[in-house]
Amino acid sequence: MFQVFTDLASWLVVDIFGLSKATKLGDALHFFIEDTSKIFFLLLVMIYAIALLRASMNVERVRDYLAGKHKGVGYLLGSSFGAITPFCSCSSIPVFLGFTSAGIPVGITMSFLITSPLINEVAVLLLLSLLGWKFTVLYVVVGMSVGILGGVFLDAIKAERWLQSFAAKALAQGKNTSTEKAKRPATLSLKERHVFAKQEMLEIFSRVWKWVIIGVGLGSALHGFVPDGWIQAHLGDGQWWSVPAAVLLGIPLYSNATGVIPVMEGLIKQGLPIGTTLAFCMSTVAASFPEFILLKQVMQWRLLAVLFMLLLIAFTLIGWIFNFLTPFI
Repeated sequence: MFQVFTDLASWLVVDIFGLSKATKLGDALHFFIEDTSKIFFLLLVMIYAIALLRASMNVERVRDYLAGKHKGVGYLLGSSFGAITPFCSCSSIPVFLGFTSAGIPVGITMSFLITSPLINEVAVLLLLSLLGWKFTVLYVVVGMSVGILGGVFLDAIKAERWLQSFAAKALAQGKNTSTEKAKRPATLSLKERHVFAKQEMLEIFSRVWKWVIIGVGLGSALHGFVPDGWIQAHLGDGQWWSVPAAVLLGIPLYSNATGVIPVMEGLIKQGLPIGTTLAFCMSTVAASFPEFILLKQVMQWRLLAVLFMLLLIAFTLIGWIFNFLTPFI
């Protein structure tokens, strides 16, 4: 499905600009064009689809199911939905807004948002071929656990107070929606639903598009110019400090779960311990600067800082656990 964006980037970089993808500039530009076009496409499609769904469904029923006595199940469902949703954090923003607009607690929404960039079906298949089923199952369990526990913690500290004003307003409106109002969208005609979804799509996209360019631009520059072999040369001896160092090193970089698997394979083959490799790759996917630049559109700096520290601690612990368990698996 996404091959068209790869082909578009190759055509522009090679045929139009006359650059080689083997050069640092060509590689960085290819990365930028491919990811920007893909994210724009996902944003437009997902915002429209979710808005259309919101205009047709009874959000009160969904909210009651996830927010009431089934809240524990809600964390699991949020994390599970994130695991089967092949998006990075930036393209998960429309889903995040859809959840908050439905009045679903922030912790459940965050369980989705944390898990989504870490796990998807392509990454699982690649990990299965690279590390075997035991490591793959452990990775999925740990990744979902990070999402679930992160959601529980963020609900416990009432993280909804640190949403951006428009997101907080949407959450408050969703919580206060009466059953009658929640049923009303189902009576809209198809044309009215389309108009609602189109307006929602244009409003949200106009707010976030520039941050997509900034975030992906930063990631592509770092992607193209980080020296090959530097990571394994400095972190390959397995010392305890190499895991938090790998997590910190992944922060300035940018990739998705699928794109980082080949990097993971190369690092492991070069002798980097599995736990250190996983910690680095998780940080690159879910805690990078570009991702947080994009998430700034729905979260205040305080919530971003809490989420950032939560992920860094989680990834460090995961790295240590995997390094410890490697001889026994």
